[in-house]
Amino acid sequence: MRVIAVIPALNEAARIGETVQKVRSYVDGVVVVDDGSVDATAEAARADGVTVLKHVINRGQGAGLKTGTEAALLLGADVVVHIDADGQHDPSFIPALVEPIKAGDADVVMGSRFMGLQAVGVPFSRKLLHRAIRIFNSLVMGIPRKLTDPQSGLRAMNDKAARNLDFKQDRMAHCSELLRLITRSDLRWQEVPVRVVYSEDTLAKGNKNMDAVKIAWQLLLGMFDR
Repeated sequence: MRVIAVIPALNEAARIGETVQKVRSYVDGVVVVDDGSVDATAEAARADGVTVLKHVINRGQGAGLKTGTEAALLLGADVVVHIDADGQHDPSFIPALVEPIKAGDADVVMGSRFMGLQAVGVPFSRKLLHRAIRIFNSLVMGIPRKLTDPQSGLRAMNDKAARNLDFKQDRMAHCSELLRLITRSDLRWQEVPVRVVYSEDTLAKGNKNMDAVKIAWQLLLGMFDR
C-alpha cells in the first residue's frame, strides 16, 4: 500500500526541513502545502521525492489538509497521513497509525495523546481546553465521548475515507468537523496512542484558550450550512 503524508505549513521555514526528513523515513511520499507563508517555508521543504504546493494567501490548516489530501490521492495514495509541520508530532508513530488500515481493521485511525502515553510539556490550561472541546463535541456535535483526543492533527485514512470525508471548515474547527463526519459515517475508526512533544514555539503557535469560542462558533455555523 502506498502511504503519502500531508503536511500543512505556515511560516515553518526553521522547522519544516527537519520534519520532512523524519517523516520520509516512514512513508512512500510527502506532500507539503505552504499555506500562504511569508518566509521560505516552501523552499525549506523541498527535497527529493517531496511535492510542495503553495496557497497564495493563508487559508487555514483545514484548507491546507484538503489541498494536500487531494494531491496525495492524485499521486496514487492508498493511505493518507496528516501530520503537523512544527515537529510536535513524533513521526515514529506513523506505522502504528497505518497498521490497522493495512490489516483491514479500520478506515480511519486517529492518534491520541491521552491514551497511555503522556504529552510532553503540555500546560494545564491546554489540558482544560481539550477537555472543554471534548464536552462540546459530545453534547453539541454528537461525537462519542469515548473518543479521547478531540483536537488531534495526527491521523491516517485509507483512500476511500480520504475521498468521502468532505469537510468544509478551513481553519481551526476542521478537527471537530472531521470527527463528526467520521463517527456519523459507516467508516470504521479507532484511536491509537501517540506521543506529542510541546515546546515554547509550538505552544505560541497553537490554539489559545479563547480559540475554543471561535471553534464552537465556526462549527455551529457549519452545522446550519448543512
